[in-house]
Amino acid sequence: QVQLVESGGGLVQAGESLRLSCAASGSIFSINAMGWYRQAPGKQRQLVATITGGGSTNYADSVKGRFTISRDRAKNMMYLQMSSLKPEDTAVYYCNIRYIGAYGLVRDNWGQGTQVTVSS
Repeated sequence: QVQLVESGGGLVQAGESLRLSCAASGSIFSINAMGWYRQAPGKQRQLVATITGGGSTNYADSVKGRFTISRDRAKNMMYLQMSSLKPEDTAVYYCNIRYIGAYGLVRDNWGQGTQVTVSS
């Protein structure tokens, strides 16, 4: 079982930057992909950015050019650098990992989320 803990959320003004962190712990045989998702009140959880085990990245059109996803394997951390934040970026942000764990099973786990609020 792998556990994820997000941090770095907070209240910022439009145009400012914020960096979210995701700390991973537990037994991981290999990572298929990791990603950031967000969910605003009354809306479905949606993709923000993903990064595969090979380092390929993918971004939602709404954040492309403003957000950057990255990983630090040595520190077991994943980050989401957010710049030029907009009020519509306000949401709870979740860290996700798809990995191969015990018994060779593919697992998909989520962190508890961290709130990002962008004021105008």
